[in-house]
Amino acid sequence: MLIDTHCHLDFPDFDNDREEVISRANKNGIKYLINIGSSLKGSGDSVSLAEKHPDVYAACGIHPHDADKTNDESIREIRQMALSKKVVAIGEIGLDYFKNYSSAQNQRKVFVWLNNLAKEINLPVIIHCRQAEDDVLGVLREAKPVRTVVHCFSGDEKFLKECLDLGFFVSFTCNITYKKARSMRDVVKLVPLDRMMLETDSPFLPPEGMRGKRNEPMYVKNLCEEISKIKEVGPDKIAHFTTANAVAFFNLK
Repeated sequence: MLIDTHCHLDFPDFDNDREEVISRANKNGIKYLINIGSSLKGSGDSVSLAEKHPDVYAACGIHPHDADKTNDESIREIRQMALSKKVVAIGEIGLDYFKNYSSAQNQRKVFVWLNNLAKEINLPVIIHCRQAEDDVLGVLREAKPVRTVVHCFSGDEKFLKECLDLGFFVSFTCNITYKKARSMRDVVKLVPLDRMMLETDSPFLPPEGMRGKRNEPMYVKNLCEEISKIKEVGPDKIAHFTTANAVAFFNLK
């Protein structure tokens, strides 16, 4: 049994076959999917999808790209959505200094707001971090979330150690299967199994051999197999630990 802890099935990429995608995931041993909100609309759609499907849960958040468009009313709307019983986290939230679609100042302000919201309603946070490691850690050290996962982990060994020392979980995607991803595979070796989760970040980052095509949750099994090779343990052991971690982290029923 596996869990895709981060996918975006609310995106238009899945408009033509969303139900089939969920069914394929189930048939391939993916028990639960966590659909991640990255905007006000996306968070609402994520909640609606989760309330329709017993095997889908939701997270509500505002991506740092949208920080310039976010205000107090936006946070109130996210708070209201997050009260749904199917919402298991606030995310994805964080900082992105690579594309800088929103100002760094507004990104940090929204990041702090959403961390405070997560603490208020006792939900874990799902972190997006791109070329912003020091500032992300600074906010999180002050916010002290109930639980934290850094999604699509692509940092170096130093950032990994800082995250693990703070008690965070890290989540990997199918980009570790890419031929040029040797440095990421080296980082995977350093992560204890009891601090690791799996995700596809669908529709992005399909496995090696499918690049340029749409990713979907059933390919989390490819990720499990790759980590099994990297860690030199059986895929059943990877599945056992990562599933148990996700169930506990998101308080899945």
